[in-house]
Amino acid sequence: MSRTRFEASIAKREAVKAAEASGQVADSMEIRRALIERMDAGELTLEQVQAQLKKIKSAAKRNGLVTRAQAFSRG
Repeated sequence: MSRTRFEASIAKREAVKAAEASGQVADSMEIRRALIERMDAGELTLEQVQAQLKKIKSAAKRNGLVTRAQAFSRG
C-alpha cells in the first residue's frame, strides 16, 4: 500500500525534525532563529543574514552535515 502525499509530507517533516535533533542539520531552525534574532536586534541586515545562511549551507557537506532541504528530500 502506497502512502498518500499528505502522509509522505508528514514523514518528511518528521525526518527533518529527527535529523535536527541529532545534530545532523547545518541550517537547523535553531541556527535560523538565532540569525533572525540578531537581525531583529539590529546586529545584522537581511542581506547579511541571507549571506550567513548561504555560507552555512555551503559548508555543510565539508562538515559532514546536511541542509534542511537535503534532510527533507531524504525523508
